[in-house]
Amino acid sequence: MKRMPRTRALLAGGLAVAALGTFAAGVGVAQADGRDGRQVEAREKDNRRAKATEREIAGLFDRWNAALRSGDPERVTDLYAEDAVLLPTASPRIRTDHAEIADYFEHFLQKKPRGEKIRTEIDVLDSDSAIDAGLYRFHLTDPKTGVTKPVEARYTYVYEKRGGTWLIVNHHSSVLPAEG
Repeated sequence: MKRMPRTRALLAGGLAVAALGTFAAGVGVAQADGRDGRQVEAREKDNRRAKATEREIAGLFDRWNAALRSGDPERVTDLYAEDAVLLPTASPRIRTDHAEIADYFEHFLQKKPRGEKIRTEIDVLDSDSAIDAGLYRFHLTDPKTGVTKPVEARYTYVYEKRGGTWLIVNHHSSVLPAEG
């Protein structure tokens, strides 16, 4: 029997280990991808539902902005899921339920906010979830003086479709810092 040189034997052994690792990784990916039947069926069902469009998601801001202009804090709050989280522009408190979110908007709506998007980045994740992030400008009126001033802020909305309705599940807004 002819002996294989040491470097060639090491190389052959390394290739065998690499091939086995690739095969094992492929099996792991196949299982993680849901090729066990139940997950494939669920994914195929999800894929049959139409993925939301960027235009549809962009329209959710218009719906929210119209609710703001109504002056009704409950109308605004109804656009948030029961378990939503609000990190508002004009408050240091994190709001985590409908009562807290309604309380925030009760005070915020006294400033007669009117929002406009400056820049938006929309990421449609699937048929039931999307993220809209960017910059917006609010025109806020001081209730005491009647003077309106613009405030630019960063925002992120995370939306989920629940019971056929798009709801805000996470909303973060913070005043845009000065360039530095």
